[in-house]
Amino acid sequence: MATYKVRVATGTDLLSGTLDSISLTIVGTQGESHKQLLNHFGRDFATGAVDQYTVQCPQDLGELLIIRLHKERYSFFPKDPWYCNYVQICAPNGCIYHFPAYQWMDGYETLALREATGKTTADDSLPVLLEHRREEIRAKQDFYHWRVFLPGLPNYVHIPSYRPPVRRHRNPNRPEWNGYIPGFPILINFKATKFLNLNLRYSFLKTASFFVRLGPMALAFKVRGLLDCKHSWKRLKDIRKIFPGKKSVVSEYVAEHWAEDTFFGYQYLNGVNPGLIRRCTRIPDKFPVTDDMVAPFLGEGTCLQAELEKGNIYLADYRIMEGIPTVELSGRKQHHCAPLCLLHFGPEGKMMPIAIQLSQTPGPDCPIFLPSDSEWDWLLAKTWVRYAEFYSHEAISHLLETHLIAEAFCLALLRNLPMCHPLYKLLIPHTRYTVQINSIGRAVLLNEGGLSAKGMSLGVEGFAEVMVRALSELTYDSLYLPNDFVERGVQDLPGYYYRDDSLAVWNALERYVTEIITYYYPSDAAVEGDPELQSWVQEIFKECLLGRESSGFPRCLRTVPELIRYVTIVIFTCSAKHAAVNTGQMEFTAWMPNFPASMRNPPIQAKGLTTLETFMDTLPDVKTTCITLLVLWTLSREPDDRRPLGHFPDIHFVEEAPRRSIEAFRQRLNQISHDIRQRNKCLPIPYYYLDPVLIENSISI
Repeated sequence: MATYKVRVATGTDLLSGTLDSISLTIVGTQGESHKQLLNHFGRDFATGAVDQYTVQCPQDLGELLIIRLHKERYSFFPKDPWYCNYVQICAPNGCIYHFPAYQWMDGYETLALREATGKTTADDSLPVLLEHRREEIRAKQDFYHWRVFLPGLPNYVHIPSYRPPVRRHRNPNRPEWNGYIPGFPILINFKATKFLNLNLRYSFLKTASFFVRLGPMALAFKVRGLLDCKHSWKRLKDIRKIFPGKKSVVSEYVAEHWAEDTFFGYQYLNGVNPGLIRRCTRIPDKFPVTDDMVAPFLGEGTCLQAELEKGNIYLADYRIMEGIPTVELSGRKQHHCAPLCLLHFGPEGKMMPIAIQLSQTPGPDCPIFLPSDSEWDWLLAKTWVRYAEFYSHEAISHLLETHLIAEAFCLALLRNLPMCHPLYKLLIPHTRYTVQINSIGRAVLLNEGGLSAKGMSLGVEGFAEVMVRALSELTYDSLYLPNDFVERGVQDLPGYYYRDDSLAVWNALERYVTEIITYYYPSDAAVEGDPELQSWVQEIFKECLLGRESSGFPRCLRTVPELIRYVTIVIFTCSAKHAAVNTGQMEFTAWMPNFPASMRNPPIQAKGLTTLETFMDTLPDVKTTCITLLVLWTLSREPDDRRPLGHFPDIHFVEEAPRRSIEAFRQRLNQISHDIRQRNKCLPIPYYYLDPVLIENSISI
């Protein structure tokens, strides 16, 4: 008889344990064990438990390849989901085999798991292993389907097990939940997220944390009557009274300095949308700024042409928003513009706005506003630019370029790479909870009762149109971070902490990816000859970029360096890039005039007419302000159950080389964190959004 000692680890999240029966079958090169019930006297498979069992086999099974976990009904108890972390088996010869699971078993089913060594198709020769990886992919492709959410946007996951409820004979005595949370001002179709597969949904802790934070804040706004007030704000200082949540050094600084030109320019470098500004070498024809207009703001002994040649002039162009229609909010027509803003980086090291035009088409009714104009004219012109920044940030930089793209990366991974594939092991930590938060995001932002319909000038269709236009212009090179800074001409711009920190994280991440990739792919031929890898890349091109050749996204990868670049882009997008545009959004938006989502009067067409009263009447009303802040507060606060970048508690890699690479990666991130914190001690506005301890492994909020 051969004796196998088995350890089964159940997840630590609340409700991970099960009362169902669990049996085990072990498959080796020399045979297969009988199905054996794993059972002790007392409770088995409790939350957080590591249970130990002994499996007796008539003969030695040889090298262990696969195990099967069988989940079946226990007595009269109802079906009880189980989260299995891993199974570890000690063979008679003392060799220990690790079988990672890290997934839910929901119904009565059998789960087959491979031994943890990372292997591509070329590494497998045994028919049983080749069949297992084919069957795993086939099953996942049958379960996870691509679905069109909105034409022109990346496709997303469709779970076929979800069936919309059919209304038959409704019981009038049984109330139905209509999608509202008490006090919450917008309708959210949370029912859709209920039907997500358990492996895609938030943990119990994260779910509870998310909704516990949401309800009380909404109720507080409701009780104070703010969500029913359609009037203008009477005084600017009244807006401070609705600051949601805990104030920070940055949020307080924003409220105090939002109207200053220096802070306006600072936000292009280190705010929540730091990837838009680019160096201007020639004033565009559509923005007829002259030297006479801006000379007073450039300093003595220079001129506009000289500053252009020195590389000190920068441009923020919001052309992508031109011509999008607006909606009504609180019974009042909203307004929109696609401005241009010219900035100058002076010898004192500050980025300053020097000219603003509120349309892409110059003309008599479209004046160019200057810092020398009246206080309220200039402030309102800057506020229109900040309004455009709201859409550039929320629709493009945040929702499209991180959330939606990351979800496509995730779904293509699930559908094309088996768990034993080294790329699956490398990438799966960076997909955690992304489908869940995107399901919530679509419910909160992009449905007829959501934020875009009730709190934004552009409404649902206009908000989506901004993203559709942006995706049609998105390129592979723009996602390659070092290239993006060079292409925008900002690679040597002083005081650009976003660039400095993001490159530090990128370099650490690229080195980590290089070590993992070169361990499993010793040659270019290994990359080109991996059919599962190629299917993953091709599906991203088709379903995320919608097959657009001009995007420059590869259909296939042929070399090791190409694969390293591709994987680095994927992980950076799913982690650090999202942190840069998400973590600080509440700090920069809590003071509404700095980041308005709607404007109630048309863009000013003549100078000298703006007053405090017209400025206040242009800003969003009280109700719209509160709806926007409440939703952004909810979607920017990371619930509990966080996993910072480099923190990989799930053991997918068991080989020594990748384990050493993970530890080295973590040490490099610790050094980056130390450097950022030391630098921030000397800054009036600390920039900490890319401190690795604040970067989540994945997009989970």
